[in-house]
Amino acid sequence: MGVTRTPRERWIEQGLQALAAGGPDAVRVEALAKELGVTKGGFYGSFADRDALLQAMLDTWERESTDEVIDRVEREGGDPKTRIQRAGVLTFSGDRLLPIDLAVRDWARRDEAVAERLRRVDNRRMALLRDMIGTFCPDADEVEARSLIAFCVAIGEHFLAADHADRTRAEVLVRAADLLLDRPTRTTAPSSEDRPGHRPGR
Repeated sequence: MGVTRTPRERWIEQGLQALAAGGPDAVRVEALAKELGVTKGGFYGSFADRDALLQAMLDTWERESTDEVIDRVEREGGDPKTRIQRAGVLTFSGDRLLPIDLAVRDWARRDEAVAERLRRVDNRRMALLRDMIGTFCPDADEVEARSLIAFCVAIGEHFLAADHADRTRAEVLVRAADLLLDRPTRTTAPSSEDRPGHRPGR
């Protein structure tokens, strides 16, 4: 009976988890094999070398964070403002895509090829924001500014350590989203998913 080969997707997934936890230097074949409970020899049945794994990981991240997010946003429908919120929640919430995204951004500071990949992903995200915001904002310059601010809020709030006086971060983020999306000021407590980049428990 032949030896069962570890599926290629499991190596990629374990690599993405290592990347999110410790950056690209943490993606080591021997360490991944140990986490998977297999020998590292099986790795070479799926990948020519470590660089091939890193490229496959980036391919998976790009597909999940652009194609799959956009497909789901379009499939689930709703008005443009709802779709903007959904795209932000899918991309910058939870324990999967957000840590990988932040790790890729850090990696891109030291690797031009990764930086080019990140630029392509961010350009697709910005294009989605422009399309959606453009449906209720007629000024092209303002559309670009709102898109940039929305993107910066979604990413930057994970790095900002500032307090907000008697307001919570969640309350400030919801108000920021209301301003960007031309929504009326709330008089009741908003849903946690109304804020950009919402993460459960924050």
